[in-house]
This record gives sequence, C-alpha cells and structure tokens, in this order.
Amino acid sequence: MLTQLKHLEAQSRALDPDTEVRAGLWEAARAYGEAFLQALPEAPAFVLREHPGAGLADLPIPEAGRPFPRILETLSDQVDGVGANGASGRHLAFIPPSSLFAGALGDLLAAITNRYAGYFFAGPGAVRMENQVIAWLAREMGLPEGSSGNLAAGGSMAHLVGICTAREAAGLKAADYPRACVYLSDQAHHCIEKALRVAGMGEAPVRSIPTDSEFRLRPEALEAAIRDDLRAGLRPWLLVPTAGTTNTGAVDPLDACADLAARYGLWMHTDGAYGAAFALTEPRKATLGGLERSDSLVLDPHKGLFTPLGLGAVLVRHLDPLRKAHAFRADYLPSPPEDLEELSPSETTLEFSKHARALRLWLPLQLHGAAAFRAALEEKLLLARYAHARLKELPNVDPGPEPQLSLLAFRFLPPAGDADAFNQAVLNRLTAEGRVFLSGTRLGGAFHLRMAILSARTHKDQVDEALACLQEAALTLA
Repeated sequence: MLTQLKHLEAQSRALDPDTEVRAGLWEAARAYGEAFLQALPEAPAFVLREHPGAGLADLPIPEAGRPFPRILETLSDQVDGVGANGASGRHLAFIPPSSLFAGALGDLLAAITNRYAGYFFAGPGAVRMENQVIAWLAREMGLPEGSSGNLAAGGSMAHLVGICTAREAAGLKAADYPRACVYLSDQAHHCIEKALRVAGMGEAPVRSIPTDSEFRLRPEALEAAIRDDLRAGLRPWLLVPTAGTTNTGAVDPLDACADLAARYGLWMHTDGAYGAAFALTEPRKATLGGLERSDSLVLDPHKGLFTPLGLGAVLVRHLDPLRKAHAFRADYLPSPPEDLEELSPSETTLEFSKHARALRLWLPLQLHGAAAFRAALEEKLLLARYAHARLKELPNVDPGPEPQLSLLAFRFLPPAGDADAFNQAVLNRLTAEGRVFLSGTRLGGAFHLRMAILSARTHKDQVDEALACLQEAALTLA
C-alpha cells in the first residue's frame, strides 16, 4: 500500500505545478490574453463558419497531457475564433455581454484562491463581500435598508430564486397553483414562464397583458385581467413588469404596476435584467420610477455593469420568505452564532457549492469607482439617442420607437418587394461579413433589426461603423 501511495503521489503532483512550471504557463496565458485584447479593436464581432468548433474533436480528452501551446492554438481557432465575440464593442446583438479586464482578473483570483462563498463559517470574507455588493446594488435600486438577495449565475437563475420567494410569501401549496395567476406583458422574457415551470408551478395561469404603441404594459388592461380573475374565483398572485424589454428596451409603467400590486395584494417581481442598472444614472431615474417599490427584482451585472458572463442578481425586500424558500440545516454544518449579522448565500439560493463570484464585480467597483460605471451607462443612453436620430435621417427607414434605454428596433422600407425579406437579407449579410453583429425580432408581426448598445467597449466610433455597415448592406441589396 505504501509503495502504491508513493507511486500515485508522484503522478498526482503533476496537477500542482511548481514555481518554474507555473511561470511558463503564466507567460503563455498572459501572452494569449494580451494578443486577444490587442487584436480586439479590429477583430470581427461575429465569425460565421461551417461546423464551428468541430475541430475540438481533433483534441479528444487525452490520457497523457498535451503541450500548452497546442491547447491554446485550438482554443484560439475553435472556441475564441468562432461565433459571437462577446468582448467586441461592435457586438450589438441581443443584449450584449461585456468583459471588463478587472472583472476577468477578479474571476482569475477567485479561481486561484478558491474561497468558498456559500456558508459564512467557511468563507466569512467571501460572504461579506457578496453581501456588501448586494447591499450596494439594493441601495442603488432604491430598495430599503435591510433588503437582501443573492448573486446567481445569471438572470434566469435569479428569477427562479425570486419566484420561489414570491411563492413562499403567498403561502402557496401545490393545490393552489392552478388558481395562482401570473401577470406579465406580451413583451416579457421567456425565462419567467420557464422559471415557473422549473419551480413546479407550470399549472399557474399566466396572463399576457397587451402593450401600448411603445410596447409598454397597459395598466388598464392589467387591472381588467386581475378583476376578471377575481370574478372567476381565482387568486391574483404575481406581477412581473419589465424594466427594459429584450425586444425594444421598453420600460413598463412601474409606478402604476406597483399601485395595482398594492391594491390587489400581488407580489411585484420586476425583471430588470437588462435595464435596472440604468438606475445608477440621473437621466433614467424617472423612466425607472417605481423600481424601488418592487418586492423583488432581478438585474444582471454581466449586462449593465459590464462584468464577464455568469453574474445575475436578485434583490428582495423581505428576508423571511427568501429564507423560507431556500434555507436548510444539516447535521454536518456548524450552527452559526445566534447574533451573527451576516447572511450566508446558501440560505438565499439553491446553490451550496458557491464560488466567490462577487469578486468579478467587487474588484472593478473598487478599482474604478462607481462614477466610471455611471458615466459608461449614461454614454450608452446617449449613443442610443444618437443612433436613433441618425436612422431618422436616412431615406426608406422606419427608425422605430424612441429608445427608452439603449436599445433600438428599426427596419428598412424598400421601394419594392417584401420588407421582411429585405431586412432579413440585410441582417444575414452583416452576420456573414462579421464586422458588426446585430440581431432581429418581430414587432406587430413585422421583422425588425435590433441594435443593443451596452458593451463597455461600444462608443460613438462603433455605432457610426454599425450605421455605415447597415447603409452599405441596404444599398447593395436594393
């Protein structure tokens, strides 16, 4: 046995390289990252290729290790060299991700030190860091002191936490689900209904409330739906307004929604995954008025606060139902002191093996300060207004609704032929060229192009280039 242990130890120590070996790996990784960042200003925003990433099959998981340069070569070509470039300032599709260098450093340090952030006893510093970030976010959103929440892996997971919390707050049991009505606009993100299904509440009636000409939920239609359900003997339960829709960036009338939620006893869970971060700026405080009245809300720092992908946040005004939905005790866990003020993240989410993901936002905030984030967000708002004004000047273009945040939905109106097919062709051409990356959607049944301005690296030059590429594609296809 001792001989075998000695043999296995010699082999397993390869997993923990010494200083000299680490130095070579550090330098190769640093060179790779630096080359990527230096090439980024001119790198394509999208790379369209047949069978993208299929070359990974040429590097099956080996029994013996491979040279690091060979691995990086495959990474560059088969992973980082295909599809959407989430670090590019010309990525204007969907709600674009971002990738702050300081956030990447935070991820690196969190992975190296591997601090546990699920339970205070084991990771007190990491837990305090997460709670500090949550408290800061809650204050910026206007929620009262003492509000809580959790840093999740993204908006969809954060919504699941919020919906489970709302369920516990209402005291709903399985037999109640077919009567517990949910209200959201016809522009709401699909992950809300998905979260309901995952939470076991797929039987809950979901009411899709029509929107106005600017794609905002109509309060009078919402109240009518609530009254109809009450008359039918159902139980209005959950209202999910959107603070920045994926289609057009529309912000539902949050104050009116909060009034109705209070009048009829609904839990207001606001989807601010895209738009809530703009509450950090003065220009959009009025647009987002009522956000602070949410019982719970979701925002994604990997969108509006520019961190690397994998960071969503749910903020909750009421701690008791949040803990009731997620807290658990086990014999193998030490009991926390009764006077402990710090809440363990494992008490507010399904996750238990939770890494210190707060570091990807905490470090950039500490390094750059909140003012830099406010300025960047206000810049994106102005860029959207600038792009909309430029689109209004172009012939044969429907510029779409005035941007409420930083997202535009517009379409070309060719003199002849099918407008939907023409706009789809424009989008296909841009995607194939890859210089800029836009996306499309349907509004009122008509196909529209979408320009979502949110990347930290998107500035006026990138917006001007996107507009020039659009004009060139339209002229070529006309």
